[in-house]
Amino acid sequence: MKTRLIAHRQVSAIGLGGMPMSIEGRPDAARSVATIHAALEEGVTLFDTADSYHVHSDEVGHNETLIAGAIGSWGGDTSTVLVATKGGHLRPGDGTWTVDGRPEYVKQAAEASLKRLGGDAIGLYQFHRPDPAVPYADSIGALRDLLDAGTIELAGISNANPEQILLAREILGGRLASVQNQFSPAFRSSESELRLCDELGIAFLPWRPLGGILSAAALGDRFPAFQTVAAARGVSPQVVCLAWHLSKSPHVIPIPGASRPESIRDSVQAAEFTLTPEESATLDAA
Repeated sequence: MKTRLIAHRQVSAIGLGGMPMSIEGRPDAARSVATIHAALEEGVTLFDTADSYHVHSDEVGHNETLIAGAIGSWGGDTSTVLVATKGGHLRPGDGTWTVDGRPEYVKQAAEASLKRLGGDAIGLYQFHRPDPAVPYADSIGALRDLLDAGTIELAGISNANPEQILLAREILGGRLASVQNQFSPAFRSSESELRLCDELGIAFLPWRPLGGILSAAALGDRFPAFQTVAAARGVSPQVVCLAWHLSKSPHVIPIPGASRPESIRDSVQAAEFTLTPEESATLDAA
């Protein structure tokens, strides 16, 4: 597995997003564990989760607990695995999503995530989504305090615009390790954030890179250019799509969600798949 950097941490060029294994329509635990083990077997060392990846209000941190348990039960070496989690986004249990960016809450959420994940510090902790009721600088100040206290090893932000990226970088004293924004063939409005991260040397983690768990299977139908390249090269449109992400910048690390072993096994092929400049241009224009 080829690798890329999040700050000083070397991780697999393709990560695994855990959200589909814990929200509505989630599979049984055995299949989820098998998916995580398959990822580890393929060399995946970046796992993305959040305390809000759950369904019911009494199971906050469901996905964190699932991922930590599966990694712990795998028989191989997990010393280089980086688990990235997020806080500041909540699910009250009625199907809605809410936000809470108060510094005291962000710190409380991080401490709770650390207990679920285990270890001395959270590998990468990301402020999940801006809270309109709280000054962004105050929320990021909580990340700075968590870094200084050693509760988290690396700090990141999610769903941020360029101004917020620059502000977070300033407040964290240059220690902003990652930005996690939605980016895919269907959703390209984060191109400016991707370019900024490339200029600053900050890891950019595209979430929903294949268009989401309900749309990923139809990617080739929705975007024929990806299907055309895939057919010519003998791979799936999903592999082409992830390779397209990787081609955009050496700082891009896609985190496709998966809930089946075969899905992540297919996705990791993108790390070894190189698009020609002509193919990349065609896909950019699709």
